[in-house]
Amino acid sequence: MDLSELNDLTLDNIGEWPAVIKGILVLIVCGAIIGAGYYYHMKDQYLALEKVEKDEQALRQEFERKQAKAVNLEAYREQLKEMEESFGAMLRQLPDKTEVAALLVDVSQTGLAAGLEFELFQPMPEIKRDFYAELPIR
Repeated sequence: MDLSELNDLTLDNIGEWPAVIKGILVLIVCGAIIGAGYYYHMKDQYLALEKVEKDEQALRQEFERKQAKAVNLEAYREQLKEMEESFGAMLRQLPDKTEVAALLVDVSQTGLAAGLEFELFQPMPEIKRDFYAELPIR
């Protein structure tokens, strides 16, 4: 077979082609079919892989955030304990309902002892707050 015979090859006489050329054509067609099948089969898997990689990144970030909290857990517990103690101390400083009358008397006596003269000492209605009640005085 010489190169001049390659110019005479057409699809109309494919059965008369030399065996080497037929073999090369069969390999090219098989390679194209396998390549196309691989591409279309793997395309969905590549998309799934990208989604899983994004999920992995999100989970890694969440893990790192939670790990940072877990590392400081003991410090947070100590801080919470201190805050509870401080809150309890502040709550004990607030007057009870039974102490309001005594508080008003103490304010009056302190004012009189300081030489103040009260024109009007009028308690206003109680205002409810989150965990305490405010008792304004006019």
